[in-house]
Amino acid sequence: MPMKLTEDAVMTALSNVLDPELNISIVDLGLVYSTKITDTQGVYIEMTLTTLGCPLFNVIEGDIRRNVGALGVDDDKIEIELTFDPPWSMERMSESAKAMLGI
Repeated sequence: MPMKLTEDAVMTALSNVLDPELNISIVDLGLVYSTKITDTQGVYIEMTLTTLGCPLFNVIEGDIRRNVGALGVDDDKIEIELTFDPPWSMERMSESAKAMLGI
């Protein structure tokens, strides 16, 4: 029997996705604003980036799709929406991420 898909499971999967420049998870960096399980057992992720036009988003997106896909979610059912409202700030970071960066 397949595992029940939950938002907690999605957040755990996303915590394994590292920012390629900082080597800190996108969850600890505060880049993930929300997740939702859709009616079709897909996943909707609303997130931001540390900078507008980040050239490494394709790397992050690939890691998101791999990690969420490992939960049994088909790639075409993973929707990632980038938003810059509100803009990301260091206040969104977890205490452990701040400690890793010496903030």
